[in-house]
Amino acid sequence: MTDRTSEHPGPERQGAQAAGAAPRVAIIDTDSGFLQVLTKRLDRLGWEHRTLASPVPPEDLVAMRVGALIVDLGVLGPQAWEYLERVTAELPGLGVVVCGRSSVAQRVRGLRLGADDWLAKPCHPEELIARVEAVVRRRRRTESRAQAEPVLVGELEIRADRFQAFVAGHSIDLTRREFELIELLAGAQGRVLEREEIYQRVWGYAMARGDRSVDVFVRKLRQKLEKASPQWRYIHTHFGVGYRFAAEPAEGAIVVPDTLPADVAAPAAQPAAERTAL
Repeated sequence: MTDRTSEHPGPERQGAQAAGAAPRVAIIDTDSGFLQVLTKRLDRLGWEHRTLASPVPPEDLVAMRVGALIVDLGVLGPQAWEYLERVTAELPGLGVVVCGRSSVAQRVRGLRLGADDWLAKPCHPEELIARVEAVVRRRRRTESRAQAEPVLVGELEIRADRFQAFVAGHSIDLTRREFELIELLAGAQGRVLEREEIYQRVWGYAMARGDRSVDVFVRKLRQKLEKASPQWRYIHTHFGVGYRFAAEPAEGAIVVPDTLPADVAAPAAQPAAERTAL
């Protein structure tokens, strides 16, 4: 595993080190031109990486303590498919991104054998890095969900271990993408998340100009939440910016004070006449 940490790391490397999120990567490839560009970029980001010219046993990958594998199956010869299947089966926690020239049939076969993503060559190293980041991020979320405590907000119970949200024990029947969206918003603890950040963290890629996917999914999710929990509003729009998640009583809703979240104060008592007027 290379260690190119300089005495005075640049801003990009400092950011990666501070976040503690830079993965350790093994690369099985022999394309010298592509490797030169890719490894230079990885060095700038502060990623630890090791380049291999031939396949190594899964136990060697474990010893390297890598979190992701980038592999061009074209350099593995006849054993390529067997090797891919073996690695994904024996190392279920390893993110595997295949990068190489291929047909549609080959990409489909690789993904079905357990690869997390496949990027056809020629490709830009920046896109490959983004895809590795997305794969590692998804796997880290999955690993942490097994121990995650339920999130209780308003009438909602968000269960990361079951990829679902519930109201009074009844599932809201969210799709996986909808659950990832509510999990992200709820985890922001009241902070406004910009649309671009939401797209990057849920979809795993940079959002293209004019893409309305975030708005469409927020609308669908909001409709499901309001149907299951009509007394509360959970997702709040900040026009031109993004969205914020917080349980707030719906307009005109009668909410028992004991059910109010800590950050929502109960209204002061009013004379009977004034309550009737409302």
